Amino acid sequence: MTYVRKVRTASGAVAVQVVRKHRGKRTILAHVGSAHTDAQLGILLERARQIAAEDQGVLDIEVPARTQSVDGIADWRTGILPLSPGVPRGVPVRPGRTTATHSRLLYEVLGAVYDWLGFDAVDDAVFRDLVIARIVEPTSKAGAARVLTDLGADTVSYRTIQRHLVKVNTGKYRDAIAGMCFTHAADRGGLSLLLYDVTTLYFEAENEDDLRKVGYSKERRVDPQIVVGVLVDRTGFPLEIGCFEGNTAETTTLVPIITAFADRHDLTGTPMVVAADAGMLSASNLAALDEAGLGFIVGSRAVKAPIDLASHFHWNGDVFADGQIIDTVTPRHAKSTVNDLAHRAEPVWNPDDHVGAWRAIWAYSAKRARRDQKTLYAQEARARAVIAGERVAKATRFVKTRAGDRILDEASLARAQSLVGLKGYVTNIPTTEMAASEVIGKYHDLWHVERSFRMSKSDLRARPMFHRTRDAIEAHLSIVFTALAVSHAIQERTGLAIANVIKQLRPLRSATIVINGATETFPPEVPAPQRKIMASLGIPEPGH
Repeated sequence: MTYVRKVRTASGAVAVQVVRKHRGKRTILAHVGSAHTDAQLGILLERARQIAAEDQGVLDIEVPARTQSVDGIADWRTGILPLSPGVPRGVPVRPGRTTATHSRLLYEVLGAVYDWLGFDAVDDAVFRDLVIARIVEPTSKAGAARVLTDLGADTVSYRTIQRHLVKVNTGKYRDAIAGMCFTHAADRGGLSLLLYDVTTLYFEAENEDDLRKVGYSKERRVDPQIVVGVLVDRTGFPLEIGCFEGNTAETTTLVPIITAFADRHDLTGTPMVVAADAGMLSASNLAALDEAGLGFIVGSRAVKAPIDLASHFHWNGDVFADGQIIDTVTPRHAKSTVNDLAHRAEPVWNPDDHVGAWRAIWAYSAKRARRDQKTLYAQEARARAVIAGERVAKATRFVKTRAGDRILDEASLARAQSLVGLKGYVTNIPTTEMAASEVIGKYHDLWHVERSFRMSKSDLRARPMFHRTRDAIEAHLSIVFTALAVSHAIQERTGLAIANVIKQLRPLRSATIVINGATETFPPEVPAPQRKIMASLGIPEPGH
């Protein structure tokens, strides 16, 4: 005969065993486990019954199980018997059932990083959950409830979400979050170099309003849009975000964002360097940054090379060596002349001697030259095809019209050929403070802000196409800004893209089981790769 036995252990737990009795001799076939709760006891009993059935078989009739309580098992340490007065005999119950599964582990990991950054200073659990939901699966605010349910979080109604969105602006959540982001970046020494970039987010709307307007779009859209600027530290960690009317020129967004950042954190007089791409290269921007006491590094346009490098072209032609760097000056205004062809040596810029110029650095790369040359060949071939009538005439480079005929613009093509491989940079940092190679290196850190933009527009899908009012859009951007900070912190500490982290942790689901008259939630078994992720974030494995 095979049966299930329950005995107390020295620790007070209830051990479940499968025992075979034959001719008065008892043999333990399996020690199924030890239970501390009624739900655990129910799971072990069901497993033990399966083992016993496999050993001796069962009749094809259903016999309902009886509830078993840990408190109802004889405890030899206290002398309590199972049938002592007051101990219930139990009632029939159904077999154990899984009532729900959810990715609670992922929810707790994201929440832990949110709190680690100090964002829990914003005392709003709904805002926190909306940030987590945006990281896991960007969707509408109405769809956020579905995501949070899958994560095992407490859900609220859509009306409650809308009410809390109003509090995002009135409660100045973004100010608090930006303050924590500043502290985090300052603790790592990341404020010496600030990176800035701008993008547009369009709306699927027919009419413009005070904020959503039709403007220049790199995607060539004619939908209303807004212009969004993001300021990050040298690693890409977000520090400031702002939105402007859709028809705002991108060059005019830089100074307001920098000014708002400096005013928010009282940084007047603090030495900082701002890097931005050539799109921010305007005389007013550079002058404003310089007047504010900020250093800047901005990408230059290739068309300025013949002016900045006039001496080099005059004395050396268009020949450059791979890796060659030319440190010179560039006029602040197009009509100014600051490079004297009579001097073969390039002038060394300093703010006192060159009040009408900025420092310019040009670098030549053979690899870049090959890439530029390939592009030029394709453009020249297209131009010749248009002239020959083999292609439809469009706005084609190196094609000009003379006396009604299309001809190849030989001069423009030759000028472009002379500039292949060159990349320029404009700065107000003297050579005594920063070498040319370091200026170039700091500018190349801009890929961090570009990665942040790719994350905000793809992984986090910042485009708020379903929002209509400015307050709703600002609240949405505050959520995206916070989610961007949490995601960046996770990526930096794990070395994995946020999408990869979500992909690995979301399938690890906790299970809520009703068994033996009790309900209990069991965490998932965490495989080694996922344990490594949690360890890098300083989060212990569930149950440890």
